[in-house]
Amino acid sequence: MAADQKSRCVGLACLGVTALGWGLNWPATKFLLTACPPLTARGVSGLVASLALALLAARRGEILVVPRRFHRHILRAALLNVTAWMGLSTLSLLWLKAGEAATLAYTMPVWAALLAWPVLHERLGPQRIVALLLGFGGVVVTVGGAGFAADRAALPGIAIALAAALLFALGTVLSKRDPIDMPPVALTAWQVGLGCLPLLLGGTLFEHAQFGALPAIGWAALAYTAAISLGLCYIAWFAAVRRLKAGVAAIGTLLTPIIGVIASSLALGEPLMAPQLAALALVVAAVTLAVTA
Repeated sequence: MAADQKSRCVGLACLGVTALGWGLNWPATKFLLTACPPLTARGVSGLVASLALALLAARRGEILVVPRRFHRHILRAALLNVTAWMGLSTLSLLWLKAGEAATLAYTMPVWAALLAWPVLHERLGPQRIVALLLGFGGVVVTVGGAGFAADRAALPGIAIALAAALLFALGTVLSKRDPIDMPPVALTAWQVGLGCLPLLLGGTLFEHAQFGALPAIGWAALAYTAAISLGLCYIAWFAAVRRLKAGVAAIGTLLTPIIGVIASSLALGEPLMAPQLAALALVVAAVTLAVTA
């Protein structure tokens, strides 16, 4: 197998791990918010994940010191890919169902593919355009099929989820344009830690978490967020972005809201009907076209 093809296969496998782990995290986070405020939940789990990743990096012999030339890039990536993404997408759950929030947040591939055109000069060929249309069609079907009530009460959640999508897309494209040459686990530890620190500070100032009242299943959800969503999945995501075109990586994440919708239906009793299954078919078609383009 040629080196480029092997790298692409590894990238696609990492993308699958990311989509699955982040998809399952939506119902876990929605449940966690019933017992723990959003900024505190993300901030605490993120700092725990960052420390664990730093220890893992040291155990692997990775250098944790960030070269001076990458200071600005790593801070920008942390703010866009972690602070904005995790903070805003979590806040949107205060107004939206987990499936609705996941679906809106993952309009991100549309924005990433469009931003990659002027920033990275990635050509939007016919196959990629069709993939985008199919994927966005899956998003629209999911929203419509869930009986999305875009009334005034839901508007803050809609705006916040879309802002999370746009900022994460920008972070993805800029990280592809300005790669940070650091060992993968050490790089993830820094980005997760720096990105979650503002969330924890915001939680300390504006929220009053009662961890003593958190039930066992709440601790399990917190542990999942730290170990899988903010640990393993971010390692896999950054590895996928290094190996795949930005547009392909972004379109591949369209699997995440579908997994989130199905998982939310099973875990939280959110409705799963024919439109969600139709959306799944559209998204699978979109991902297939994207990865073969």
